[in-house]
Amino acid sequence: MAATGMNELELIARFAASLSIGLLLGLERERIRSAKAGLRTFGLVALFGTLCGLLSDKTGNAWIFPAGLLALGGMMVSSYRRAGPEDDPGTTSVVALLICFGLGAAIWYGYQHIAVVIALTVTSLLYFKAELHGMTQRLSRQDWISLLQLAVVSLVVLPVLPNTGMGPYGALNPYRIWLMVVLISGLSFTGYVVLRLAGEARGLPLIGLLGGLVSSTATTLAYSRHTRAARISGGAGLVVILIANAAVLIKLAVITTLISPALVPKLVPMFAAGLLAGLPLPLLTWRGLASEAEAPHLEVSNPSEMRIALGFGALFAIVLLAVTWIHEVAGSAGVYSMAVLSGLTDIDAITLSTLQLANAGSLSGDQAAKAIALAYAASIVMKFGIAWGIAGRPVARRAALGYLCVLGGMAAGLAVTG
Repeated sequence: MAATGMNELELIARFAASLSIGLLLGLERERIRSAKAGLRTFGLVALFGTLCGLLSDKTGNAWIFPAGLLALGGMMVSSYRRAGPEDDPGTTSVVALLICFGLGAAIWYGYQHIAVVIALTVTSLLYFKAELHGMTQRLSRQDWISLLQLAVVSLVVLPVLPNTGMGPYGALNPYRIWLMVVLISGLSFTGYVVLRLAGEARGLPLIGLLGGLVSSTATTLAYSRHTRAARISGGAGLVVILIANAAVLIKLAVITTLISPALVPKLVPMFAAGLLAGLPLPLLTWRGLASEAEAPHLEVSNPSEMRIALGFGALFAIVLLAVTWIHEVAGSAGVYSMAVLSGLTDIDAITLSTLQLANAGSLSGDQAAKAIALAYAASIVMKFGIAWGIAGRPVARRAALGYLCVLGGMAAGLAVTG
């Protein structure tokens, strides 16, 4: 993709893009008073990278680019050796300068869009130093271990699993099962991390949203207990419980989009209608609270811990096998029964199983939508029982209204798409 046969205007445009990237990085470094490289240095380094690319390309000498990189490195080492103890130690700036040189060369070789994306990413990493440092302090050692485990199962284990059907009916595909584990663990872990980083001053709607992405059942259980113990008002507990339930629809929409794009026109409008119908009550309740007291801490397990991931993988495999068998024996009616039973325990597993059957052509879009809707309704019944048994009748009755609004919206969305 080397640049050949360009006119002068195209050459100028490439050098201008390179200079812009260097100035962007240098502008961020100008905030650091003790930094030895700033706006001008970064701009010149980016231009130097582009110039080395040009000369290497036009002369056919592949050594020009590495020679330029070595010369730049030597100058930086010399400069920082003369720095006093009060000066910027320069590790971050040195790495940023080397990246800047490489981005300048990438511009010459035609990778403008990639270079811009990398430049914006590097600038963000440099700028948000304090926030990133705070993130590392708020996450526990176990959280980091879980993140590493998630990386291992995603990048090491997943690629080597066989991508072929095994077991009865060929329903158990190790690669696809583990891919679903990675997907659900990744989505849930994202919500978990944001929840941890939000701190103790987070608002009730945010707790409900993130808690629902991690586990709506655990969130309902926790805030029903807080309400019963009078650590939070019934209205505040209701806000968290209902928004957590609505957040499940967001996660289901994301899962559908990633796993079965063909079903998006059928399922996502149903999820969106349920979300729109279910949000007004908790949001109006939240606005009506006299004063938002500090919300109790939401204790949830890290969803990417290996034991949780393995547990979900086993559950998904069992549900997938059971749904396939029931579909063979009893058709779609059996799948609906299985959806209701599975929805009482884990809606993610039955949703993924249903989408797999739809992808294989065993279920139509309408049948998949009805099965997932039934599973979601069953999960609502379970959460209503938790709210009634722990938070008490007044909270449960108000929660029932919110639940019915969601189900009514989903039914309307399903009718429109049907």
